[in-house]
Amino acid sequence: MVSKRPIPKLASIDELLLLSEQPAESSDSSVHPEGIQSIPIDKIRFYQNHPFRLYEDERLMDMADSIQANGILVPVIIRKIALDENGYEYEMLAGHNRMNAARMVGLDRLPCIVKEHLSDEEALMYVVETNVLQRSFSDMLPSEKAKVLSLRYSDMFSQGKRNDIIEELKMLENPHYNKKNETSPLLGTKLRSDEKLGHEYGLSKNTVARLLRIDKLAPSLKKLVDDAKIGLYPAVSLSYLNEAEQQAVHDVLSQNDYKVDMKKAELLREYSGQLTNEQAARILSGEATRKPRNKTPAPFKLKHKVYTKYFSSAHKAAEVEEIIDKALEMYFAQQHQQNPESHEKKEDNTHESVL
Repeated sequence: MVSKRPIPKLASIDELLLLSEQPAESSDSSVHPEGIQSIPIDKIRFYQNHPFRLYEDERLMDMADSIQANGILVPVIIRKIALDENGYEYEMLAGHNRMNAARMVGLDRLPCIVKEHLSDEEALMYVVETNVLQRSFSDMLPSEKAKVLSLRYSDMFSQGKRNDIIEELKMLENPHYNKKNETSPLLGTKLRSDEKLGHEYGLSKNTVARLLRIDKLAPSLKKLVDDAKIGLYPAVSLSYLNEAEQQAVHDVLSQNDYKVDMKKAELLREYSGQLTNEQAARILSGEATRKPRNKTPAPFKLKHKVYTKYFSSAHKAAEVEEIIDKALEMYFAQQHQQNPESHEKKEDNTHESVL
């Protein structure tokens, strides 16, 4: 009986099409008849400030197993860059996980579609739209949703360019893709930009606005939001702090087990432009909003059985107060004579509390 070879797990839709790799022996890169070039991995750097989390652990291992069993799948998309200080000649746009998995199984080249003369905005479009096509928007982390919406909302966004990129990516994933079968979302032309985004991604206008603010956070705070250590609402308030102030907040949080609620976040925002590390620590620890301990003794009533020992109905209230005041003055004077050190210590503590 012939045993069946186990079918490797596929980590994403971009692994469905198998492409063979044919590295050239005489040069660092070669062009295949289909226009796909074989590029050494050590010539390709990651996309700088990549806004999406990469595969890890079992998910990355599944992809590595798939590549080892079947070879490299659909070509990655890279762009040509000026030779940088680390010797990189290309930058990855679509295929970071495939490159990591290929390294794990010992491959030193990738089949690549090389883009030249791309602007930074166009390069970001490739990065974002690739992830949107391969993943459900609802499954994305808050910072990833924020980046997608931020790109779509920005002044440099071009719907025409986006459509071209999407068509190219879909054709790459599925050679039988037919544009005529695609349906476009029905967006009213009179809708505002944030309303259009809400319709397209199933979000309210307010949620779109909050996510656009999340994209203003420093990467370190975005990670805390993605890890559910900072809620979406407090994060919006923190996004109004400048870069140095956000770093101060992160430093305090990383060194202590403090929580960030709306009250603390709003107070931090009130100090925007003048927030110091010390102020951030006082606010996040709760010290800034903690009520001072009341030094004044709590009021009390003199019990009737005590009152009647020394006073009768003939004594007026003012007279009673005067007698009690003199009696207490004599009592504490006597206590001071008997234990002067204890009395001086109490005076010092009172003096310090006033200061």
